[in-house]
Amino acid sequence: MFGRVPVVAVAALVALSGCASSPAVGEPPAAAPAPAEAPGPTSIPDGMGAAEPDGTFPRTVTHFGGTTTITAPPQRVVVIATGQTDAALTLGVVPVGAASGDDADLVPRYVRDAFPQYADQLAAVAPVGSRQSPNLEAIAALQPDLVLANAAASQDIYPALSAIAPTVLVEGTGVNWKQDFLLLADSLARQGTAQAFLDDFAADAAKLGESAGPETVSFLRVTADRTRVFGVASFAGFIAWDAGLQRPPAQRFDATSKDLSPEELQLADADRIFYSVQGAAAEAAAAESATMANPLWKDLPAVRDGRAVLVDDDPWYLNAGPTAARLVLTELTAALLS
Repeated sequence: MFGRVPVVAVAALVALSGCASSPAVGEPPAAAPAPAEAPGPTSIPDGMGAAEPDGTFPRTVTHFGGTTTITAPPQRVVVIATGQTDAALTLGVVPVGAASGDDADLVPRYVRDAFPQYADQLAAVAPVGSRQSPNLEAIAALQPDLVLANAAASQDIYPALSAIAPTVLVEGTGVNWKQDFLLLADSLARQGTAQAFLDDFAADAAKLGESAGPETVSFLRVTADRTRVFGVASFAGFIAWDAGLQRPPAQRFDATSKDLSPEELQLADADRIFYSVQGAAAEAAAAESATMANPLWKDLPAVRDGRAVLVDDDPWYLNAGPTAARLVLTELTAALLS
C-alpha cells in the first residue's frame, strides 16, 4: 500500500572517547556520535509501490521508471541490478536470468552459500549480459513475466525492457538498499516479508550497538586501479549506522566513497579496518595488491596490531542486498565482540 511505515531506525547516541590514531597527522579528535538521521531511505517513497495488499494480483506498481501492472504472480523473473538476485532469493523467488558485474560470478558465491536449497535452480540461471549492457535478445528469449532493474543503470533502456515484459525499476546504489528491497518485494506482493526481515535486522543491529563499545570502524575497497574508503552514505556505512558504530573522522562524509592516493592511506585507519581486495579470497592473494604492499598500509596501527579484517568483496562492497547486509552485520558482530 502507499505510505509505508519506515523501518525502525537504530543508533547508539552516546559520546565516545578515543578513536583510531593517524600517524601522519597526530591524534585526531574523539569519535562523534552517529548522526540521528538515517543516511538512506528506510521505506518506499510516498506515491510509489502498489495500492493492492500482499498476495493480490493484478497489482499496479509505481516505481522509479513509471507505473507497471503485473497481472499474475511472477514465475519467470529476470534481474539486472546489483543485489537483486540476493533480494529475490531472500523472498523465496529464484530468477531465471541475471546480469553479472564486471569480472564477477553470475550468482555470487555468498548467495550460493546462503541458499543451498536452490543449488540446482541457481546453476540453471541464464546469463543476460552485463549489468551495464544487458542483452535484450537474451532477456526476451527467456520469456520473462517480470524484469527487475534499477534506475541508476537502466533508465535509458526502460522502454525496451518494458516492451519485453512488465519491468520495475528501483532506485539503485547501496545506501538505498532498504527502500529498494521493499519496492522489489512489493512488485512480488511480498512487502510484508521484506519488512519483517528489515525489522529483525534492525533489532540485531541494535544488539550489536549495545555491546560493541567505542571502537571505530573503517571500510576500504581495493581494485586494480582504485583504493577507496566508504562513507556514512554507503551500504556498509548504513549498516554501521544501524548499529550505532563509530566512524573515524576521515570517513564521516555523506558521499558513497572517496578515492585515496597511495600517500593518503592513513585516512583508512580506525580501531578496526574491514577491507576487500577485488579477486582476492585469502590474505596471501590480497597481500599482492600494491595497496597492501605499501609501507604506509603496513604501518597503520590497525594493520600492525592485527585489527584489519579481509572481507568478501561481493557482499560488502558490490551487492547491496538484504542477505549481503545480514552477512556484513554477522561479520561485524564476530569481529567487534570477539
